[in-house]
Amino acid sequence: MLNFAVGPVPSTDEIRALGAQNVPYFRTPEFSEIMLENERLLCQMAKAPKDSRAVFVTGSGTAAMETVVAGTLSSNDKALVVDGGSFGHRFRQMLELHQIPHTAIELTYGTPLTEADLSPFDGQGYTAFLVNLGETSQGILYDADLISRFCKKNNLFLIVDGISSFLADPFDMEALGAGVLITGSQKALACPPGIAPIVLSPRALDRVANIKAPFMYFDLSALLENGKRGQTPFTPAVGTLIQINKRLNMIEEAGGADAEIAHTATVAQDFRERAAKLPFDMRLVSPSNAVTFLHTRTYSAKHIFQVLKDEYGIWICPNGGANADTSFRVGHIGNHSLSDNALLVAALFDLERRGLLITRE
Repeated sequence: MLNFAVGPVPSTDEIRALGAQNVPYFRTPEFSEIMLENERLLCQMAKAPKDSRAVFVTGSGTAAMETVVAGTLSSNDKALVVDGGSFGHRFRQMLELHQIPHTAIELTYGTPLTEADLSPFDGQGYTAFLVNLGETSQGILYDADLISRFCKKNNLFLIVDGISSFLADPFDMEALGAGVLITGSQKALACPPGIAPIVLSPRALDRVANIKAPFMYFDLSALLENGKRGQTPFTPAVGTLIQINKRLNMIEEAGGADAEIAHTATVAQDFRERAAKLPFDMRLVSPSNAVTFLHTRTYSAKHIFQVLKDEYGIWICPNGGANADTSFRVGHIGNHSLSDNALLVAALFDLERRGLLITRE
C-alpha cells in the first residue's frame, strides 16, 4: 500500500523495525536518557529559545492542543484564534469549552490570512493568539512572519499548532517569538500515532507555573517536573517514543531540520509539476509543503479515493464535510520518494484513460 495521507504517513525501514520489537520497561536510566535526548533534539529542531522545554503527551495532536489551551491560558486572557479550517475551528471549540474569552478571525476556508484580517484587532487588548500554522484540512500555510509581527507589536502570547507543518515548512520558534509549538508523532516525524510533543518557551513556562490545570492526565506542570528526570507522570507510548528518538537522530545525521524541510519541499514541488496536466485544480495560493489540496471539478472525489485504494493499492487523503466529494488531498510528508509521486500520477492518468473518473451526482 502506497500511502499519501497526511498522517499516519510512511515510515522508514529502521522505524518499522523498532516497532516490531518488544516494548521495554521504561522506569529506567536507559529510557530516561532517550527521553532527555528527545527533548534536546526537538527543541533544537524547533529552533526554540534558550531554556525552552519539551514534553511528550501520550495522545493525538488534539490532546496536546487541549493540554496547551487549558495549561497556558486562563479566564484572565483575551485570545484571538484563526478559524480557517477544521483544525482552527477545533482550537476555537476548546477555548469555548474551557471558558477562555476569545474572538475568532473567521476566514473563508481555503484562503490565506492577510494583514487586513488582522488589522481590526490591532491594539484591542488581546493577550494571546492561536493558529494552526499549516491548516491541513485546506492545504493552506499561513504567513508566519505576518503573524509574528502582529503578535510582537501587540505583545501576544503565540500558540502555534505545527502538527502537520513542523519539519515540512520553515519554522524558527525563537525568531517568530512563538510561546508554544505543538506537533505529532504521525506527521513529519513519520512514526506511529500516539505521541504529541509540545515545545514550551520560557514565557510559556512562566504561564504554566501560574495556572492550575483543570485535569490530572494533561497537567503540564506534572509533565515538566517528571521530564526533568527523563520520565512522564503516567505510562507513555513507550515504543513510539523510542521510534521518535531514532527518527530525530536520523534527521540530525542527514543534515537537521532544514535538510528535512528541503526534502519535503522537493517532493511537494515534484508532485505538483507532474500533476499539472491532470483534470483537477490544485490550490497553490500559500500552500504548505506538507500537502496539496486538489479540486475535482465535476468528478467524484469519493470514487477516486475508492478506486485508487481498491485497484491500485494507493491511499490519497479524503476530505470531509462539504468538500468530501469535490476534493481530496495528497500528502508529501513521511518516507516518500519522487518515484512514489510518479506512481500516483500515473494511476490518476490511468483512471482518466479508463474512463473511471465518474461525474458527481
